[in-house]
Amino acid sequence: MLAELSAALIAEVERAAKLLGTKRRICILTGAGISAESGIPTFRDKQTGLWENYGAEDLATPEAFVRDPNLVWSWYQWRRQVVADKKPNPAHDALAQWQYHSHSSGQHITLITQNVDDLHEQAGSTITHLHGHLWRNRCSQCKTPYQKQSRGSYSSADTMDYNEELISCPHCDGYIRPDIVWFGEALPVQAWETAEEAAANCEVFISIGTSSLVYPAAGLAQLAKDNAAKIIEINPNPTPNTIVDINLAEKAGMVMPLLIQKITAL
Repeated sequence: MLAELSAALIAEVERAAKLLGTKRRICILTGAGISAESGIPTFRDKQTGLWENYGAEDLATPEAFVRDPNLVWSWYQWRRQVVADKKPNPAHDALAQWQYHSHSSGQHITLITQNVDDLHEQAGSTITHLHGHLWRNRCSQCKTPYQKQSRGSYSSADTMDYNEELISCPHCDGYIRPDIVWFGEALPVQAWETAEEAAANCEVFISIGTSSLVYPAAGLAQLAKDNAAKIIEINPNPTPNTIVDINLAEKAGMVMPLLIQKITAL
C-alpha cells in the first residue's frame, strides 16, 4: 500500500497522525465516497437498468412518494438489492479499529455518517446516522417504525424481503416507506444534536469522502472550525474548502489504514 502513496502524501499522513495523537476529542463525518469504495453507487452516479431515465433527486422526495408510492418503493427495493452484498472496505475497518483502540487510549471519537448503508456497523463501529437507515422502514403517516424489513444484527441480508408490493401500516393504514431522510425533510433531532455537539466540542474534525455540499451536514466542519478545531479532509477530489488544515487527497481505503496504524503506534 505504501508503494502506491506518494512521499508527499505519506508525509501529510504522518503530520495528521501526530496531530491526532495529541488530541482527545475527535469528530468524524463520512459521506458517499467511503461507501463508493465498497461498490455502492452514489446519488451522483447515473441510474442503471430500469431506472436510467430517473434521477435520484426525483425519487427520494416526499412529493414523489405521494405522487407514485409504488414507483418510489420499487426503487428502494432495487437499491436494497444492489447494496445487500456489499462489505466494509479497509477505511471502515480502520475506523472501527481506531474507535476500539480509543477505549483504552483516552480519546473520544464520535463517528457520524451521511450514508444510509450499514457498512460502519458491519465493521464494528458505533455510528450516528444523519440521513436514516436503508434497512429500516416506517409509516409515511404516523411514523411508527415497521421492523419487518430491519436487518437487525447487520450480519446478513439473506432474510430480506424485496417484494415491490406496497405495505400498509397496521396502525393507521398509511403506506410504509424507507426510514430515510429525503430531500426537503428535516434530519432526525437526536442524531443532529449528537453531531452538532460533537463538532462544536471536538479538537479535530475529519471529513471523509464527502463533497461538503449537502447541508446542514456540510456546516459541521465550519462549526468545528469556529470553535478552534483543526480540520482534516480525506478525499481523492479535494473540495474547494479554505478551512481545511490537512488535505489527504486519496481514497479513504488507502489512507485510513496507514493513518490509524501510525496513531495507534504513538
